[in-house]
Amino acid sequence: MAGMETLLEALRGAAEPTRLRLLSLCSHGELTVTELTQILGQSQPRISRHLKLLCEAGLLDRLPEGSWAFYRQARDGRAARLAQLLVDLVPYEDSLVQRDLERLNQVRRTRAETAANYFRDNAKRWDEIRSLYVDDKEVERVLLDLLPPQQIEDLLDIGTGTGRILEVYGRHGVRAVGIDLSREMLIAARANIARAGLRNCFVRYADMYHLPWAESSFDAITVFQVLHYADEPAEAITEAARVLRPGGRLLVADFAPHELDYLRRDHAHRRLGFADDEIAGWMQAAGLRVEPVVHLPGHKITLGLWLAQRPKAEKKNGADG
Repeated sequence: MAGMETLLEALRGAAEPTRLRLLSLCSHGELTVTELTQILGQSQPRISRHLKLLCEAGLLDRLPEGSWAFYRQARDGRAARLAQLLVDLVPYEDSLVQRDLERLNQVRRTRAETAANYFRDNAKRWDEIRSLYVDDKEVERVLLDLLPPQQIEDLLDIGTGTGRILEVYGRHGVRAVGIDLSREMLIAARANIARAGLRNCFVRYADMYHLPWAESSFDAITVFQVLHYADEPAEAITEAARVLRPGGRLLVADFAPHELDYLRRDHAHRRLGFADDEIAGWMQAAGLRVEPVVHLPGHKITLGLWLAQRPKAEKKNGADG
């Protein structure tokens, strides 16, 4: 009866015009209460009440982000399949649904403009850093060789920034989530994901030292040019290893040791690169099996890609009886 009650609760949760519209909108990406209020033209308390009911029914996920919260179609749980079925049955030729989607596109355009303004103001900083190492396309090619998408179901990108790693793997069908503590970066990442049409990707406001997932949650984890900002890089690797599944792989991409001290002064780098044995030591201490490192020499800095795997559980030998 528990399973039947779950189904009935989910059906009751969706059986209201505004809630069905909300479910449809949240299937297109993560949205805040404010954005949903703008799209539907209803009061904030009313929208919040409907969202609460949808979350309680298991049809939506609520993702807290500081004082904000984002809502999206549920990905896991007994009601997740029903959520997808209901979304598929929404009559998109309906004039009301079409108006909702037009307003959703306006919200997305506003997000994209906000992200563009941020990067316009910070373009010099990003362009300067990128000019120091090997071309991004070459890095992505090596990344896909080291972590083939066909071997991954769930990927976590720690310090996702603009969400580029999510785009790289999302277009191959990988279900990917990125975390960051910069709200400006998350705005940019959401805009990029929406523009690429990647419903299998999303981002969360989260701390890499306290990941909001249980053990063994991901097949692969990437930490791309993040550790040189970290106060405790070893702790970040340990926490990443915790949420890796047996057989899962962690890839850290960061700078090899260098002497460009102005990066510390002008760009908030805490570390001027990492030695191979340093990264390997942290990975081994976290219980991971280290694989050969790949170095990509750049214009002024060499980029290192350190890969490690969480060992699978060993099978017990011996026969019964």
